[in-house]
Amino acid sequence: MAASTRVSPYQCHKNHTLPELSSLLLTTTTSSLVSFPKKNKKFSRFSVVAMADLNTSTVLVTGAGGRTGSIVYQKLKERSEKYTARGLVRTEESKQKIGGADVVYIGDIRNTESLVPAIQGIDALVILTSAVPKMKPGFDPTKGGRPEFYFEDGANPEQVHHAFGTHICPQVDWIGQKNQIDAAKAAGVKQIVLVGSMGGTNLNHPLNSLGNGNILVWKRKAEQYLADSGIPYTIIRAGGLQDKEGGIRELLVGKDDELLETETKTVARADVAEVCIQALQYEEAKFKAFDLASKPEGTGTPTKDFKALFAQIATRF
Repeated sequence: MAASTRVSPYQCHKNHTLPELSSLLLTTTTSSLVSFPKKNKKFSRFSVVAMADLNTSTVLVTGAGGRTGSIVYQKLKERSEKYTARGLVRTEESKQKIGGADVVYIGDIRNTESLVPAIQGIDALVILTSAVPKMKPGFDPTKGGRPEFYFEDGANPEQVHHAFGTHICPQVDWIGQKNQIDAAKAAGVKQIVLVGSMGGTNLNHPLNSLGNGNILVWKRKAEQYLADSGIPYTIIRAGGLQDKEGGIRELLVGKDDELLETETKTVARADVAEVCIQALQYEEAKFKAFDLASKPEGTGTPTKDFKALFAQIATRF
């Protein structure tokens, strides 16, 4: 009888991320392998490829169409000897933007069922989803003052009833992240890396006033939910995000927003992306939560030893 095999498949007028807004306001496929007779060279070659797939770790990046998420996704693809990359995006347009491969899924993190196909069979999850406040039209920076912001497209804060009353709750940053954590736990995911923002210790932080969303409050709630989930986690609270080259600065880790009181409170998106991936490799990164920034380019020593970087961190939340 001939042997057979089956490989099972597994957004001022520009959108800004929260760390960027903060700066503005403050101034795998998993394969199942069946052995083939040694004489069948074609099948033997396929077996080797399948075995290579089995030795990789399947990682899903949610928010893979975003400016930081897309970097994480591409970095994973470039390291195909270690990782099988998957992405989750909201639209077909975003899917095509990052390659349109079969391993890029379209889903809505506010709908748990739409997450299942992407999460099934993964080893690790990197969460880079975030509600994106937009600036209301008509703001003239030459006249001074602060711009006003709003949420749109179903990502706006809406009232959610809890046992303790009615709260304003961003659907993306609380419900959406909670849904991802729950789905990942049900699927047996081995580690979750979550990228958040610095500023969460200050209830009066300007970001909380955007769209009346208390967005940092709800982000922290999601982080606490992850820390309490039992899943090995790494929570990265990034400073002001910059579209600059990565790998050329000394990275700094801190806690409780202490870095916000210094001159070193920004970080390149590419460096955040690299820290996400490095966190998947070291036990020293697990069950850790930390702020992340960097020294200015040309000062300090560019960070290369990520194991040592993670070993500096003692905070679990």
